[in-house]
Amino acid sequence: MTSSALGLAMAWPRPSILVDADPTGARAIPAGYFRGGQLPSEGSIVDLAVAHRQGSLVEELPRLLMRIPNTHIQLLNGPVRHNQARALDSLWEPLAGAFKGLERNGQDVIVDAGRLGLEGSPYKLLAAADLALLVTRSTVPALVGAASWAPTLRDTFSRSGAASSLGVLVVGPGKPFTASEVSKTLQTPTVAALEWDPASAEVFSIGAQPRRKFENTGLSKSLRAAVQAIQATLSSSRAAIDLAAGERSQP
Repeated sequence: MTSSALGLAMAWPRPSILVDADPTGARAIPAGYFRGGQLPSEGSIVDLAVAHRQGSLVEELPRLLMRIPNTHIQLLNGPVRHNQARALDSLWEPLAGAFKGLERNGQDVIVDAGRLGLEGSPYKLLAAADLALLVTRSTVPALVGAASWAPTLRDTFSRSGAASSLGVLVVGPGKPFTASEVSKTLQTPTVAALEWDPASAEVFSIGAQPRRKFENTGLSKSLRAAVQAIQATLSSSRAAIDLAAGERSQP
């Protein structure tokens, strides 16, 4: 999941903020992509919760972002310890509002929400997203787990009038089930798919050196295709939400 989020941010055409909202305290990007070389000792999403209580959330957000070298990505580090996530529940809604305001500055936000069902999971942040993607492999065990959450997510987005803002990202379609079979199983449309390419994925997960030119790998090509598919879905979703809002405002 984290490798997918980082890969999408790398392929994203606009400057982006990558948010580690995984409540486990795993710090997967500093520990993995940076190989433990930039583990943050301070300055994380937890500091934003403090700033929110002090009324300075918007002002503090830029200060807490860490630039990923040689990219257009700024990283907002996640909790340092799993028990810090309890303090974040009141942060998610105002933080979503702050993120939406960044679009005017030409920035987009990609959130790694971690595994669902954990204490401190950012459900309110997910519900406010322009597009939320349930990430799953195409194996039977993965789909059984995803099928447990798909109805809950569909209900959440349907109740807010944003059913078109939920989709699936399939990692490794055809191993063994196709993207369309995954969609049918989860009753949720597949927005994009990433090729199953473990060796190339290690560039993101553990900071490995690519074994060949990364731009030519199957994973890199599928990341670029996924970004295009996501952007097309975002455009359609926004149009659908605007139409629904217009219909509700009619006398």
